[in-house]
Amino acid sequence: MSVNSIGANTAAAYAQQTSAAKTTKEAKENTSKKDQDTAVVYEKGTSSSSTVGSKKSNAAVIAQLKADAEARTSQLQSLVQKMMEKQGQTLGTADDMWAFLAKGNLKADPETIAQAKKDVAEDGYWGAEQTSDRILSFAKALAGDDPDKADELLEAFKKGYSQATKTWGGNLPSLCSDTYDLVEKKFNEWKNVGEE
Repeated sequence: MSVNSIGANTAAAYAQQTSAAKTTKEAKENTSKKDQDTAVVYEKGTSSSSTVGSKKSNAAVIAQLKADAEARTSQLQSLVQKMMEKQGQTLGTADDMWAFLAKGNLKADPETIAQAKKDVAEDGYWGAEQTSDRILSFAKALAGDDPDKADELLEAFKKGYSQATKTWGGNLPSLCSDTYDLVEKKFNEWKNVGEE
């Protein structure tokens, strides 16, 4: 490739751009003169790209929350299973397992205890703050971030909490009631933002 061909190509491109700019300027001037008495009318389209983006975003949030919940549930099941195996306990049904866990007659190795403490700590994955955040994120994704649906989804949460308490066979641990209080507070904040 020679220097002359680069210069020729550059000059041709410049001439083309200059010609296009001049044509565009003339077209704008002509349009401006013609349309001085014409008003612009806005018509709303039938579909909104922000709505479509919002639906995709909600689907992604829901999918991520499901995947995260499955992974963490599996980890929790593994911890409980290790405790049960070491004690030689066999459980026939999930109902028996919950009753067994509620009694607190468990013995665990130091590694399992350390992991469980880390998971339920204030800043842990199963801690009240992170769990309440996940519940609210899931509710917002299901509602399309519509605060008008906050009451309906909060009632669904309360119903689920009540069923969990019944399955547990008594009062849930304080971590659960702390989570309940935070969920209720965050739902009300979400709802109030919509009312303002």
